[in-house]
Amino acid sequence: MSTRSLIENLLTDAFSPNFLEVRDVSAAHYGHAGAKEGGESHFEVDIEAKAFSEKTRVQSHRLIYGVLKPLLDTSVHAVALNVKSI
Repeated sequence: MSTRSLIENLLTDAFSPNFLEVRDVSAAHYGHAGAKEGGESHFEVDIEAKAFSEKTRVQSHRLIYGVLKPLLDTSVHAVALNVKSI
């Protein structure tokens, strides 16, 4: 399973989003710190879910990074977030 798919599954299970898009943008970071051969190190996530409606932007990001922590601790170098509440 690709890292993108793992991110999608983790976020879907945790937040039941109305909208979710995960993009692998590793190619744009080739040669930078944390970039690895074959990609799957840098991602952008657009997510919209009710779970974020009572949260600040920082709180929402912390929730997401908490869910993605196993990947961030191992194979993923960076995740850029665009979070919206319903």
